[in-house]
Amino acid sequence: MSTEQKMKIFPGDALVIAAIMILALLGLAAIFSASHYGSSDAVSDNFSKQFYWMMIGIMIALAVILLPTRYLYLSAYWIYAFCIILLLMALVFSHGESIRRWLVIGGVRFQPSELAKVGTLLALSKYLSDEDRDLRRLKDILLAFAIVGFPCLLIFVEPDLGTSLVFLAFVLPILYWAGLPSFYAFAIVTPFLVMAASFNFYTFFVIIVAIVALSFYFKRGLAVSALLFGSSIIVGVITPLLWNRLHGYQKHRILTFLGIEADPYGLSYQVIQSKVAIGSGGFAGKGFLNGTQTQLRFLPAQHTDFVFSVIGEEFGFLGSFFVLALFLFIILRGIYVSAVVKNRFLSLLTFGAVIVLAFHIVVNTGMTVGIFPVTGLPLPFLSYGGSFMATCFLMAGFILHASFRRYQYF
Repeated sequence: MSTEQKMKIFPGDALVIAAIMILALLGLAAIFSASHYGSSDAVSDNFSKQFYWMMIGIMIALAVILLPTRYLYLSAYWIYAFCIILLLMALVFSHGESIRRWLVIGGVRFQPSELAKVGTLLALSKYLSDEDRDLRRLKDILLAFAIVGFPCLLIFVEPDLGTSLVFLAFVLPILYWAGLPSFYAFAIVTPFLVMAASFNFYTFFVIIVAIVALSFYFKRGLAVSALLFGSSIIVGVITPLLWNRLHGYQKHRILTFLGIEADPYGLSYQVIQSKVAIGSGGFAGKGFLNGTQTQLRFLPAQHTDFVFSVIGEEFGFLGSFFVLALFLFIILRGIYVSAVVKNRFLSLLTFGAVIVLAFHIVVNTGMTVGIFPVTGLPLPFLSYGGSFMATCFLMAGFILHASFRRYQYF
């Protein structure tokens, strides 16, 4: 039986495609509103460029859907290696520039870090889908972290902290989806929880009590529990000491980035203007092209990272709720597909794509309303950006590819 004959489109898949296209069209409308009165050709061309990249993204998604699964599987490591080369090229050929995120090949300017998300997901999914892989072995866990850690480090050096956080966000969920024991996941997360809680005695005390209780719950023996307890105490003591060695301006930058301190003329300016835009939209919004924060350019990066603020101002609570509902449907549908698909490689790949999209959605919408720090992560299918738009359609292509072949083992 040919591959095409084995593919089957389910009603839920058609709804996913419709949701993605509605989001992309809403993004085009928001970008048009945010840039149609631009003072330069570069700004006024944003709409046409985004439409151009949306068409490319659709073609890429179609190619991924039609591609036999074995080709995706066999090419995973090669694509990963190609992405690493592109990241290194971005660092080398941008020597002397403060930001080294871009490459220009054949007249096309793009961010290799976006393609690296795809390559890393493919490589990690292939690695974890190996029948010999045992996530109770430390070596196998460390190799999985190495696959993700290397591109993450290169992107961090560019520097692009927001995109590097995406890699950290999906590695542990995918490992858990692949069978990482709950205790191992708990042990990996514990130091970060202790670091966050170590600045207040009461939160630190609660975390330590919880760690001790969970250690006994997992029944890993007295020695393991004592080791976990001791390492947590050390991390909890060292973290405040290291913090106190930082200069005042360094602390201020970190606290402002995390949204703990206000900087109305610096990092907090975007968030303040974004909250004003969304709040002024009210229940039904001010209407298309009638947002004062948007049209008067009070909101920086309104067609990229803060495009959700444009929707909130011009389409109000109803428009924002509609967008979030579409995203929620895509995410839940993606998790469902990753749970029912028979092929382990596709299950991991689909789940990873869902985590990447979900992380972007949660962080981006959270920063526009001021509950998350401004990390520069764009909103899938809506924010302006060719590389990111193509990557989002690639992720959608992975989800649909797996859904169309959910009953195939390979």
